[in-house]
Amino acid sequence: MANETTGSERVRPFDAANYLSTPKRQAAYLAAALETEDEAYIKQALLTLARAQGMSVTARAAKVSRQGLYKSLSATSDPRLSTFLSVVQALGFQLTVQDTGAIGKA
Repeated sequence: MANETTGSERVRPFDAANYLSTPKRQAAYLAAALETEDEAYIKQALLTLARAQGMSVTARAAKVSRQGLYKSLSATSDPRLSTFLSVVQALGFQLTVQDTGAIGKA
């Protein structure tokens, strides 16, 4: 995205990747995205985290090409569960299961 000029000031578009500089911030960001249960938002969050950590590094760790990583996390994609899990792991995270107490309360 190009910088926009407003008078004598230059305004850069906001990019969350610039503010996700620590594992703690990144984990909180991913957890918040997962809580939304919104597939598009979760893919965008994973893409943002991959940019924050470096697309090439993340792709290599996920054992996919850089282009494949972009494609898997695009708005129009429907990534396989194995791809999703490999990206999460490549970013340095793991998913855990927690009892919500909802079983048997339908």
